[in-house]
Amino acid sequence: MTDYSIDLEQYILNHIDDEEPVLQELNRQTHIRMLQPRMLSGHLQGKILKMLVQMMNPMNILEIGTFTGYSAISMAMGLGKEGAVIDTIEINDENEEFIQSFIDKANMDEVIKLHIGSAIDIIPQLDKKYDMVFMDGDKRQYRNYYDLVFDKLNSGGCILADNTLWDGKVVQKLHPNDAYTKEILDFNKMVKEDKRVEKVILPFRDGISLIRKK
Repeated sequence: MTDYSIDLEQYILNHIDDEEPVLQELNRQTHIRMLQPRMLSGHLQGKILKMLVQMMNPMNILEIGTFTGYSAISMAMGLGKEGAVIDTIEINDENEEFIQSFIDKANMDEVIKLHIGSAIDIIPQLDKKYDMVFMDGDKRQYRNYYDLVFDKLNSGGCILADNTLWDGKVVQKLHPNDAYTKEILDFNKMVKEDKRVEKVILPFRDGISLIRKK
């Protein structure tokens, strides 16, 4: 990241809505207690997710990849329908207590349902239809996630796939052993060729694809 982009990002943060206190604390504790804290969605992405939820007004959201819960709580803050629910899946059971503690602090325990385990195993067990899916789990499984959730997504619903520019590696020479970049490339190609959806990639942070089911 250049100095200019760092300055520009800080300018953006200074001119959007303030980060809620519970999210400030979650951000801080994630950086203190977790490995790879950069996986946290953070203030800017959290605000974007919240606003997208407000615009889409979904009843059911599925999140693949909770990490410490920042994005789930941000989306929950944007829900407007009574009884709306977010199902969020986290594979790392060591994070469960930490995640749940912040869901409780945010008073979202009736809104956010935390599932611990592999999304590949859990998604088929979720007997409901979704209006919005936020994919931010194992990048090597993106095409599998897409196939698993597609029939569970209502017409007009959206999949938001995070990290689809993968730190710019999508336009660099592919290393033979780089399974993560290869999967992102294959996923982006698959979505591009899928005539059942409309799609656009936003060059924001690490890239986020907005995919709307026709």
